[in-house]
Amino acid sequence: MSDSALSIGLFYGSTTCYTEMAAEKIEAQLNEIFDAPVVSVFNIKDTALSQAENFDILIFGISTWDFGELQEDWESSWEDVYKLNLKDKTVALFGLGDQYGYADWFQDALGMLHDALSTTGCQFIGLWPNQGYEFAASKGLTEDKSHFVGLSLDDENQYDLSEQRISDWCHQLLDELA
Repeated sequence: MSDSALSIGLFYGSTTCYTEMAAEKIEAQLNEIFDAPVVSVFNIKDTALSQAENFDILIFGISTWDFGELQEDWESSWEDVYKLNLKDKTVALFGLGDQYGYADWFQDALGMLHDALSTTGCQFIGLWPNQGYEFAASKGLTEDKSHFVGLSLDDENQYDLSEQRISDWCHQLLDELA
């Protein structure tokens, strides 16, 4: 894929800034990999989700709240997810959650977003292995339960692993886009 015309839209919702910080790290990593400013970042609190239709490659970031709930900005925009036309678009997801405090709902919002976006015609990339996490249940797993449907971050308990996970995932996305 030619990076000269590459444009990636990264859309996230963030309450406590952790998802925002992860989005900024992903943006910086991808811009470094491509040696160009290829990522445009949007907080869905301030930007309509329909803007996602302007990009061929998309990254969506979401955190799971309380007992498997959506982050508040995503909850406010949830019906808009189903209205998106992402036919022929490539989508990667990342999620934040607390695997120990909410082990029965770890990355549930990630799975809910994946399921909702599955109705929009997009193609997914960026599955992430579930090794290295301890949790009881998750809606964010693939059908065979071997991977998360996107990058899984736990800045509450594994903050020291997030930077490397982001780097590895961004390089994985590059390989999958090639």
